[in-house]
Order: sequence, then structure tokens, then C-alpha cells
Amino acid sequence: MDVNIDTTHSQVVPITLFVAVLCLCLVIGHLLDENRWVNESITAIIIGCVVGTIILIASNWKSSRFLRFDEQLFFIYLLPPIIFNAGFQVKKKQFFHNFFPIMLFGVTGVFISTSIVAAGCWWLFPKIGLKGLTISEYISIGTIFSSTDTVCTLQILHQDETPLLYSLVFGEGVVNDATSVVLFNAVQKINASTLGGKAALNIFLDFLYLFSTSTILGVTAGLLTSYILRGLGFGRHSSVREISLMILIAYLSYMLAELFELSGILTVFFAGVLMSHYAWHNVTESSRITTRHTFAAMSFIAETFIFLYVGMDALDYEQWKMNILSLWASIGIYSSVMMLILVGRAAFVFPLSVVSNYMKRGGDGSSKISGKHQVVIWWAGLMRGAVSVALAFKQFTLSGVTLDPVDATMITTTIVVVLFSTIVFGFLTKPLISYLLPPNTNTSSNINRCRSLKEDITLPLLSFEESASENLSRAKENISMLIERPVYTIHSYWRRFDDTYMRPIFGGPCSTDLT
Repeated sequence: MDVNIDTTHSQVVPITLFVAVLCLCLVIGHLLDENRWVNESITAIIIGCVVGTIILIASNWKSSRFLRFDEQLFFIYLLPPIIFNAGFQVKKKQFFHNFFPIMLFGVTGVFISTSIVAAGCWWLFPKIGLKGLTISEYISIGTIFSSTDTVCTLQILHQDETPLLYSLVFGEGVVNDATSVVLFNAVQKINASTLGGKAALNIFLDFLYLFSTSTILGVTAGLLTSYILRGLGFGRHSSVREISLMILIAYLSYMLAELFELSGILTVFFAGVLMSHYAWHNVTESSRITTRHTFAAMSFIAETFIFLYVGMDALDYEQWKMNILSLWASIGIYSSVMMLILVGRAAFVFPLSVVSNYMKRGGDGSSKISGKHQVVIWWAGLMRGAVSVALAFKQFTLSGVTLDPVDATMITTTIVVVLFSTIVFGFLTKPLISYLLPPNTNTSSNINRCRSLKEDITLPLLSFEESASENLSRAKENISMLIERPVYTIHSYWRRFDDTYMRPIFGGPCSTDLT
């Protein structure tokens, strides 16, 4: 009995200390809220480094942590609220209006970036002195360093002043994380010493399977929640039950996806989008306010937890001792990865922006991605964060413990890249955006955007009340409009389908209230 009490007490003490440090992060982050250079991620990392230094000295240079990071802790408890809140808080009008460029950057971009980072590491690492990695591990490294963290940039951008840019950065950040995890899981299923056409095809097919089935599961969870809340009227008796049902079904969808070896991150994201679009409008007014703040708070705590741990883990003395490379070789590895991230990011942002602008050639100028916006999008994706850390721990550790020197080197490389990109690029984000996008220079874009949305409503549809010849003429006009303005046309058709068939069953606002 005494042994159990001692064990419980030994677990309670570090958890208590960690929660206290989390509270300290919130207080200091609030005090630095108006600072031009610092954001919450940087604050948490710096505090983590300071606390890690204190623990390292107190433990006689044995450990800088009082909690050990388990990748399962991240994927089961910390990741779901972060991704669900991202889907729930997404501005759906802008997200779906810019769905094509978001998917271009978030899906196609990940494949391009992963290919460049993986190929670059495969070519450079042996030359620097790091050997022993397999082809599948190099591809995993590509996915690890292709996952972005756009939170820093989103804290600076003003959604009302730059709605298009904010939507692209936010949407790409979420889809990028989901795609990176799905691709990472697909890579884990292959075990090839060489990457041939068959292995690459298997990875792509597994990716398509995971992406489609995970999305369907998330959409089903969101629609089921909406239907239950609309049909049973939970709000008549208890608003607590409404909120609880949304949280539990979202988490259930995530765990079901993991149980069936799908992508929980993609599932819970689309569950959040669908719940925000339909279920949120089926609950009471008090529940609407509570849900937004509750989900945001859960996500904020989870993100702060991760960055705080990254700061502490950066000083893990035992992990650094296992590094098999010399100081200059290690610096070469870190520099190579950062260079590949910069190149891989540029290799898809600028070309795909040209493709996106071409597809929107029939729209007004405010819907096109300008050169300055492209630079901001490129910069926003240079920072690496929580998902990169979690994937690295999943690939190169066992329950948070690293036994192989090569694996230890990759863990320290990931920590250094996350620290450097978050702190250095994070410090420079505000002055860069202020220089490229001076305040109050984009107010006219809102007027143009409203005009373009009004034009969407007037796009032609087929009618069962008209004659065959009239419908044939209208169909030709539809095809012509689809070719000239594909994004606007598809978006308009979806809105009409949503108003006619989906909202009467699952609930939701009228199209003019869509946000």
C-alpha cells in the first residue's frame, strides 16, 4: 500500500510542476501580448528552456525534464483538440471559396516538399557523415519536415484586412498537417531498401485510401452529431449535454479512425468543420458561445504544452551525448535541413500560386494571389512545430526513449530545427509582414470580394420547369462558365445544393449568414 502511495506521489509532483509552469506561460504570454517580436509559441519555448536549465542543474546534469514525452500522449490526448478546434473555427465561406488553392498548397505542396527534403537528405546526409538511414526513413524525414506551423503568422495577420491571405495561410496550415500525417502513416506501411515505381505507387494509393476514408468518417461524424442535435432538441433540457455530445462524438471519430488505422487528424478536422457548419446552429445561444471558447482553450493549452516540452527537451543532456556526429557535422546537418525546407517550400508556393491565379482568371483581381502574398505564404510555412516533433518521436523513439545513436541524432535535429525556425523566423514575422503589407491598404479588397460573391449567386443552374431546348442552352452556358470560372462555379453549385438538400435535414444558417 505504501509503495502505491509513493508511486502515485512521484507522478503527481512532476504533473503539478508542469501545470504550474503552464500557468506561468499564460501569465507571461499575456504580459508580452503587445510585444512586436514575441508570440505565445516563442514564449513557451523560452520558458521551457529556462525551466529545463534549472532542472538540469538541480539533477546534476542528468535530465532537463520532469515529464517524459510519449508520442501516444500527443496523438491520443494533445493532437485531437488542436485539430478539432482548427476545423471548428475555420471561416467556412473563405475556406471553401478558396478551396482549390488551399488544397493545392496543402496536399500537392506536401508531396513536392517531401520529395525535395527526402531526396536532399538522402544525398547530403552520407556526405556529412550521417549514415544508417533507410529509404523509408528518408521519406519519413521528408514528411516530418514538411509539416508547418502557421500559428505565428496567423497571430499577426488581420482577417478583415487580408481575408484571402488569412484564409490561404490558415487553410493550408491545417490541410498541410493532415496531409503530412496521412503521408507519414502511408510511408510506415512500406519496408523497402530502394524506392522503385511500385513502392511509390503503393505509397500514393495508401495515401488516397487513408485520405478519402478518413474524410468520409469525419463528415459522417459531423453530420450524425448535427442530425441528433436537430432532431432530439438537447437544448430544451441541458446545454451541457449539447456541448458534451459534440466533444465526445468528435473524440470518438478520432479514436475510431486510429482503431481502423486511418488518419484521426483528418477525421477530427472534417468533423469539426461539419459540426461548425451544421451542429453549431442547432444548439442554444449560450452553447454557441461556450463551445467556441471551450474548444479554443483546449487547443491553446495543448499547443502550449507541446512547445513548453520542446524547450525543455532541447536541453536533454543524455540525448545530446548519444549524437554520433562532431559539432561541425551536426551544424552541417541542421543547416542542410533548414536549406531544404526553404527550397522545398519555395518549389511549390510560387509555381502553384501561378496555377491558382490561372484557374481564377475569370474572377476579379482581389481573388488572385499577389507577389507579396506569395512571399508571406512562403514565409508562414517555414516554421516547424508540434506535428513535426510528434512525428519525429513516433519515428525515432520508443515511448519517448532513444537507444540508437542515429535516431538520437534525428531527434536532436528535429528539436534544433523547431527551435530555430520558431524563434528566429517567429521574431522576424511581424516586421516582415508590416513591411510587405502595411496596415489599412487592403480595405478595398473587401468590397471587391463582396461583389464577386454576389456574382456567384447569379451563375446558371438547370431547371426541371424549362423545356429541353432551354435546358440544353443553359447547360452549354454552364459548361462555358465552368471552363472560364471553375472555382466560382463549383462553389456556387455547392452553396445551392447545401441550401436545398443539406440544411433542411442537418440544420444551419441561411447562405447569407455563412461565416
